[in-house]
Order: sequence, then structure tokens, then C-alpha cells
Amino acid sequence: MVFMSYRNRLPPSRPSEPVRRIEAGPWAIELLPGCAYAARYVATQAAIGFAFDSQRGVHAIGSDRVQPFEAMPNGLAFVPAECDVFSESPGGGEYLRVMRTDGFPLVGDRAFNNRIDQQAIALARRMRGALLRASIEDDWEAWALGLAERTMDNLALSTPPPGSITGNRMRLLDEFIDAGLDGPLSVPAMAGLLGLSEGYFMRAFKHATGKSPHSYLIDRRLAKARALMRDSTAGLAQIAHTCGFNSQAHMATVFRQRLGVSPGQLRRSSRD
Repeated sequence: MVFMSYRNRLPPSRPSEPVRRIEAGPWAIELLPGCAYAARYVATQAAIGFAFDSQRGVHAIGSDRVQPFEAMPNGLAFVPAECDVFSESPGGGEYLRVMRTDGFPLVGDRAFNNRIDQQAIALARRMRGALLRASIEDDWEAWALGLAERTMDNLALSTPPPGSITGNRMRLLDEFIDAGLDGPLSVPAMAGLLGLSEGYFMRAFKHATGKSPHSYLIDRRLAKARALMRDSTAGLAQIAHTCGFNSQAHMATVFRQRLGVSPGQLRRSSRD
């Protein structure tokens, strides 16, 4: 969810992946791990956010009353300077946060989140991979500027069409997927859960999240594997089986493709 700060995150009840941060030129980029948080502040500077996971909680933005929020995966977000923010979530989710450190204002005069933008998705994934590798030689300034440019289009978000993937439907899908991650999960089964045809479901899901149902399922398997690597002493082969990967080698291949780092490297870096 957009309106969070790692400084306000609650002490974890279990070990958590570290906050990964890098400063490059006028930019500060942070990758916040999925964990509970509670934030209440007035933003001193504008910030760009990108939610990699579904996130749920309550928030109040500016003069709005406190209400539930449902952050969609792959959602681009923006919070302007001087915005009064309250937000909390019992689980949070992996989140990228980008700010300028030189006082130069980021363009934008209103808060938004859940904007699906394919260029922003590609940039955010590239930045996450570089942060997980602890790389300092990547093109950080160009990536940060490119992400900032994706917040400049202030066109109103279109009203979701009937049958679209709403926050409540995303919650049902997440619960269904998480309960069956150790076995095969099919698009027809996910579509049937929502009472939609397979074709309509695939189009609606891509419109809502910027990714295909199959790609999202892989991301959920990755998220579960990372949680088990962090919270348990189970071997990588056992984790791969529990998360529905064909083998440990298959899981390692997906980790490298999606995150740019192997399971073993990520587990060691989290412990360090």
C-alpha cells in the first residue's frame, strides 16, 4: 500500500527480510519486506510507491475518514508532500518506495494508488532484482526518473467494468491460491471461483493487475517460498515441494528469472 514508511513498521513477531536501501544521485530507493506496519504522519516530501503483492488494511488519506483498503498487486502509487496519512496493515506486502533527496519536488498534486502501468511494472521489477542482489552498479538514476515519469499522467482512473477483478475478488483468489499452492491450480478453477468464463477472467485479471493469472500464481509460489525460507529451517527441496514447484531446480530457475538471485543467496542475505 502506498502510504507506509519502514520507520513505522511494527516490530516483527518473526524474523523478516531486511529493508534494502540504496542512494543514487538525488534518489533514495527502498525495498520494504512484507510485514505488519502502522503509519501516522504528514509527508514531508513526495514519494512514489509500487506494491508487488496484494495488501489489505485500513487507511485515511488527507481529510478522508478511516476506511478499508485493498491494494492490488503491481499497483503504482503516489503520495504528495504535506499529505496527512494514516495507514496500517496486519500483513503488509513487499513494497518499493522511491523519493528524491535533493529537495526537488516530484510532480503530482494528489494521492493515488492501484494504477496499473506496464512500464512502471517493468521498472519496479528491475529495481527489486538489483536491490536483492545488493548491486550498486545498475542504472538507478535512470530507473528512478523513469518511474517518476509514470506518475505524471494524472488522468482519472476509469471505472472498473462489471465483472472486473475487484479488491474483494482478489482476496478470494489469494485465499484460494494460498490454500492450494502445494498442488496444481488451474485458470478454469480460478475463473469458476468468481463465476466468470475462462476467457473473460483472463482478460479482467490482466487489466486489474498487469499480469496473467499464470504469472500471478508463480509470484504467489515465490512469496510463499520466501516466507518459508525466512520463517523455517526447512530445506530448499522441501520448500519447493510445499510451494508447488516441480523440483528444487525448477524453483531456483524461477527465483533467478523473477528476482535475479538464487534461493540460497536470498536466504543467506536475509540471515546476514
